[in-house]
Amino acid sequence: MKKIVSMFLLAALLFAAKTNSFAQQGKIGYISLNEFLPTMPEYKKADTSMNDFRNALAQQFEDMKKEFNEQDSLLSSKDTAKFNKAQLEVKRRTLAELYTKVTGFQQQAQEELQTKQQELIAPIQKKAIEAIQTVAKENGYTYVFQKEALYSYPGADDLLPLVKKKLNLK
Repeated sequence: MKKIVSMFLLAALLFAAKTNSFAQQGKIGYISLNEFLPTMPEYKKADTSMNDFRNALAQQFEDMKKEFNEQDSLLSSKDTAKFNKAQLEVKRRTLAELYTKVTGFQQQAQEELQTKQQELIAPIQKKAIEAIQTVAKENGYTYVFQKEALYSYPGADDLLPLVKKKLNLK
């Protein structure tokens, strides 16, 4: 009988603790970083920097393609008669190496773009998250979710206006 009473008391205590934790849950909010980040002035500077970097890589790629096409045209023309067999072999090998370099550059450029983007965006995201955490704390929000990860959020508040206000953004 003592076991049954103690089990019942334990169950009652667990139920009370669980009910109490739900009552103290606090407010729930959400925010869209996809909407917030572009409003930050740092983001606009990073975006401009990213476009400049992308254009520089594109120009470098175009220069490499131009060089490849010139070398290819040279080897495809009638001017090859002035080269001996060894010279032609060297030029073909050089053209093959240039082709490999051009095709590899596309992947390398993509990786460089991703690295540059992360380098530029990481500090902006950090500042945004710190602002969100500050606003959440100041306004009593216990949980703040990323809006894009939610399918339904009727019991939550959108913190975007509060965070923009905190950072004096329009």
